[in-house]
Parts: sequence; structure tokens; C-alpha cells
Amino acid sequence: MQHPGFFKRAGPFSVQAIASHLELEVFGDPELQISDILPLSNAESDHISFLDNRKYVPQLADSRAGACLIKPAFKDRMPEGMVGLVGPDPYRAFAQVLLLFYPNSTMPLITRQPADQPVHPSSVIEKDVQIEPGAIIGAEARIGKGSVIAAGAVVGYRCSIGRDCFIGPQATISHALVGDRVIIHAGVRIGQDGFGFVMSPKGHLKVPQIGRVIIQDDVEIGANTAIDRGALKDTVIGEGTKIDNLVQIGHNAVIGRHCIIVGQVGISGSTELGDFVAMGGQSGTAGHIKVGAGAQIAGTAHPVGDIPAGERIGGTPGRPFRQWVREMAMLKRLTDEKRGDRDDKA
Repeated sequence: MQHPGFFKRAGPFSVQAIASHLELEVFGDPELQISDILPLSNAESDHISFLDNRKYVPQLADSRAGACLIKPAFKDRMPEGMVGLVGPDPYRAFAQVLLLFYPNSTMPLITRQPADQPVHPSSVIEKDVQIEPGAIIGAEARIGKGSVIAAGAVVGYRCSIGRDCFIGPQATISHALVGDRVIIHAGVRIGQDGFGFVMSPKGHLKVPQIGRVIIQDDVEIGANTAIDRGALKDTVIGEGTKIDNLVQIGHNAVIGRHCIIVGQVGISGSTELGDFVAMGGQSGTAGHIKVGAGAQIAGTAHPVGDIPAGERIGGTPGRPFRQWVREMAMLKRLTDEKRGDRDDKA
């Protein structure tokens, strides 16, 4: 059964109605009906998408989106039949279109139930589930057989928790689908807004976050870790991945299977980690990069570009581990020599 989603959608709207709302110029059929907004890679003929980052220009030619919010410089790159809504700031327009289609997205439904009704009657609770005092189970949530929802935890509206899971005390789960045998420790925050804003000299416009978090089987998530839901696409944590305490995973990130992510790591939005990637403590990634399967990122390292499979990275900005070690050894020799010169003069 397909999940019904976490947000109610308005529309459909014609291209002309959207363009008038945004004060944009239309190139193509203004009467085309638009039912939703999706990324270039997922959009179909009744969807609108956007292109703001030059890195995603190659996706434009293959996109099946009916319409696209786009800069004048990229207008001629649109495939035949795609309608262009052209303006100087497609990202701002994207945020405004999201609010048009999802007017309640900045204040989403979490539980909204009476204090004396901690388990909503519309929720589906399988056998042998333990719900400890103070836990809240929202409307239409589903809890699988043998799972434990610890004291003070919140499982939000339409969230799904698989079988034999442990949801720790004071953990909050919203806009998320969780697999089987998942361990979520105390204070974890899953499914809150991603950090998305259109910045300008006049202030910063919030970008609604309408995606989900998908957590696959056998994942473990350490205390006080935060995993943001996607903006349009889902944030995904792959099967068997182990995440330490105090980790931040940004919106739209895709974490592969059996990854190891150590404490205080920060993974920026739209980063993709292949299977069996290991990230040392306090390391972090720039956004929109891909880390190949089996790659290792040393503690405190910060890669800013794509990493090949199996590569070992150290330093800031991140570079091949052996190169970084040689640079550190050379720097130590230089500083030792300088110190020796000063000692000789003294």
C-alpha cells in the first residue's frame, strides 16, 4: 500500500496562474495544468521543477517535467515541449511555488490530539508493542510487532515504525518511515525541517520542506542525533548503517548501506554516501557531493568535492590521506627547524 503522505496538496494550477503569482515570464503553453512540484529527475509532464544550480544543468535535457522555473541563461537548454517560467531567482520562485501547493507546510501536522489520549485511536498498533508512560502515538501512525516506545517519545502523524524496534526516551519522529529492528536512542530528532532558506539583503525566505526520512532495516542512531527530512526528495539512511551520538544529517542526504558515522559528524544537504563509507569524529561534507562506496574520511576532515570509491581522505579541505600525512610531516619539520633557529639565536 502506497503511503498517503504527510502534507495536503492544493491545486492543480495552470502555468499562467503560477507565473502571475510569481510575476514571471512564460515561454510555452500557459494553460498547462500543474499538479505538483518535483525535482528534475523525478518530475513528469504534469509537474513543475526548478533549475538554480549549474551542476544540475545536465539533468535538464533528460527531465520529463512539464514546466521549469529557470534563469534566462538556461532557457535555451530546456528540452522541446517543456514550459519555461523565467526569472532571475528560480530558487526563490521554487520556495513560493511550494507554499502555493503546500500552504500548511511550515506548520505541519504532528499529533494534535487531547492530552488525555496519548495513543490516537486511528493508529495501528500490532501485538506485543510496549508503550511506556508519557509516550505519544499520533494519528494514523503504525507500530510493528515487538517494538518498544520508551517514556516521553513521540511518534508523529502517519509515521511508521517497523517490528522489533526500540524508540528511546524523549526521541521524536515525524515525517518518517522506519524499518525493522531499528534502534533510536534517547533524544534523537528525526524528520524536522531541513535548513533551507533563500538568502537576500532584505532577509531570508524559508523554503518549505515536504520530503520524508526513510530509515531502512537494522539501523542504529545514537543519542541526540538530528536527521532532517527532505526538501522535495527523501532523506535516506541505508540498511545496517550505524550512527553515533550528536550527528547532524541534512535534508535530501542519502546514506548507503552499512556505513559508520562517528560522533559530531555533519553531513550537508544532498550529500550521497555509498555503501560501507566510514566517517571519523567531527568530520563533515560539503553539500551536493558524492562519496564512493568504501571510502574513509578521517576525523576532522572536510571534503568539498566528490570522492572516488575506496579513497581515504584527511585534512581540511579534504585530500588523499597519504598526501595529507606528508603535508603534516613536512609542516612539522619546518616548524621544528624554525624553533631550532630561534633556540640557536637565544
